[in-house]
Amino acid sequence: MIRQLLATGIFVATSLTVFGQAGINSDYSELKDWRKVDPAAWSAIRPGTHVQFGSADLRYDKLYAPESGSLATSWSAHAWKNEKIHTQFVIYTTQAQPGVTVSKSALSDGKGNTIPSSAVSTGFLRYVMTDELNSEGGGCGYRKPEEFDSSLVADAIDYKSSINIAANSTQPVWLSIKVPAGTAAGVYKGTVTVKNNKGVSIKTLNYDVTVNSRTLPEAKDWQYHLDLWQSPYAISRYHNVKPFSKEHFDAMRPYMTQLAGIGQKVITTSIIYDPWNSQTEDIYGDMVKWTKKRDGSWTYDYSEFDKWVEFMMECGITKQIACYSMIPWNLKFYYYEEATGKMTHIVAKPGSAEYDAHWRPMLADFAKHLKQKGWFDITCIAMDERPMEAMQAAIKLIRSVDKDFKVSLAGNYHKELVNDIYDYCIAIGQDFTPEERATRFGKNWPTTYYTCCTEGFPNTFTFSPPAESAWLGYYAAGKDYKGYLRWAYNCWVKDPLRDSRFRTWAAGDTYLVYPGGRSSIRFERLAEGIQAYEKVQILKKEGKGPQLEKVLKTFEWNTLKQKKAEDMVKAAAAVINSL
Repeated sequence: MIRQLLATGIFVATSLTVFGQAGINSDYSELKDWRKVDPAAWSAIRPGTHVQFGSADLRYDKLYAPESGSLATSWSAHAWKNEKIHTQFVIYTTQAQPGVTVSKSALSDGKGNTIPSSAVSTGFLRYVMTDELNSEGGGCGYRKPEEFDSSLVADAIDYKSSINIAANSTQPVWLSIKVPAGTAAGVYKGTVTVKNNKGVSIKTLNYDVTVNSRTLPEAKDWQYHLDLWQSPYAISRYHNVKPFSKEHFDAMRPYMTQLAGIGQKVITTSIIYDPWNSQTEDIYGDMVKWTKKRDGSWTYDYSEFDKWVEFMMECGITKQIACYSMIPWNLKFYYYEEATGKMTHIVAKPGSAEYDAHWRPMLADFAKHLKQKGWFDITCIAMDERPMEAMQAAIKLIRSVDKDFKVSLAGNYHKELVNDIYDYCIAIGQDFTPEERATRFGKNWPTTYYTCCTEGFPNTFTFSPPAESAWLGYYAAGKDYKGYLRWAYNCWVKDPLRDSRFRTWAAGDTYLVYPGGRSSIRFERLAEGIQAYEKVQILKKEGKGPQLEKVLKTFEWNTLKQKKAEDMVKAAAAVINSL
């Protein structure tokens, strides 16, 4: 990538446009690419507008014609019933094409069976500013935009009805087919047609899908323990609505049903104010309001907590509630003090008398409330990346209040904690012993892994190879993890539709989907890997584990610098689809 010199004024970011609920599908203008079109790059392209199938593994550059080796005139795919599959096709043109639309047909097997056109979706890829890994090869650390190479990349999938395409530019389109569960096995053929603003066909592409006799379960029944952290506060800010108002919940529903649609299991809640020391653009508020009375006693208002949990359950996320955090990064605990009429805070270390005095009454009251709501058995007191000694002190206090309270941790592996933590998610590259796995699996305890800004590969940055998002599900299957955790689903930066960079961490680290109900290449490929995981579990039950073992063993995270994720994913998908 070529260095973008913000300081010299080569690029000027446009300001954020706030969309209300009424404008959830509103259009927007991408940032202007600071590069100029090179006429020489288009000199070999036959004049006119061209449409061909591309690859879901590539992010096509807007200002360059796609390389011919990545294009094809047709597409053939394999799918199970109830599976969602996808690819890209690419429109590239030497002449301006305003108001381009795409229509799609139903698919037919020629025997009277069809996949309706409503099962087919097409979305225009939109371009967002991204950056790169740091000098150490990772994505962590404070960063200034002018110190990193930046460029526009295709990532957001926008399901708008039409798009304007400039001369000498490329416009990718994401094509998805969700095969209905009741579809008969067979080979189905369909088409997509690109039309100009007068409704005249520019090009029709033919494709076929071979539907397997097997059926994927509904996403709510998937075994994969997916934990992508949500931020209701980012949605409140972006949509300019009062937190936890009717308008806020209306704005959040498309995002959270989309998340439930790929099998999300966990509801992210914040039971204290700012559990992550203001590390996000939008501070997590206190869903539980703590009040210290004049007589020194405590009261706790669970209104927002209850509304949020009930809403998320309505959206289809029901398995687990994660409550952050008894060990915030700054060890600050905020509350309202009646005697002064002000918000205040204490700083208390786990294991100290002050810590015990602050948390013991709350935990007792919280346990009572959760049991009244019927949520106690699915609730975890959750921490992330906290030292072992602090975890042990917190667990001791929790269990002294109620021995049945569940605890979750996303952090480093510690053998001392394996039997104390219900939901234990360890960093990629670490592992449990076979004996520990057997014990945890026997108890049906979530045993998963996570990636964060640390790993250059694999990752879900906006510049990461798209196949790495799918790779994550295959890795879980190969290493026998029960799922995956990633912060964050929607911790949006200031201008997430246009600029995915952030003051800390590589671009795209803080979110996987975009405002306005827009998906992304990363999110769709992540779902692809989860579906592959579910397929593996079904095939293993059929006794086909030995055929899968060899290819799944290739998924080693520290080999991605030498291997391409797309090659590994294609090889594994081919084996799965052949069985």
